[in-house]
Amino acid sequence: IFKFLGAISVDLGKDKIKPYLPTILTPLYRELNSTYAEQDPTVKNLSQEIIELLRKLVGLEVFSLAFSSVQKQANQKRAMRKKQRALQTVANPDIAARRKMKRHKNKIETRKRKIEFLRPMYKAKRPRSHALKDLAMVE
Repeated sequence: IFKFLGAISVDLGKDKIKPYLPTILTPLYRELNSTYAEQDPTVKNLSQEIIELLRKLVGLEVFSLAFSSVQKQANQKRAMRKKQRALQTVANPDIAARRKMKRHKNKIETRKRKIEFLRPMYKAKRPRSHALKDLAMVE
């Protein structure tokens, strides 16, 4: 998709691409700022190349305005999600407690995995999997 965005922007040219610039930059910016662990470096490099291509194509001033608007929009969305999560904690404490328990369980499993990786002879105790019991709601 990134290659397609680059090809379309080159094909449209400098004047016709300006109204679509924020729309094109949004997925590129998201890929550049992503922090998830299993990220493909080729995709990140490709997005960086297309951003450079767009910067050269439309000029620095127009590109900077569009890029800053995309950044601002992404930061507003992030702040909004954070605020909603905080409000949900107050409004629905049972959902928040369930989420906290799940996070704590994942943290314990991660710690066990790290210990097994660092010390292969050591086997951490794993909880027995009771499929129906795990699916049941927490009371």
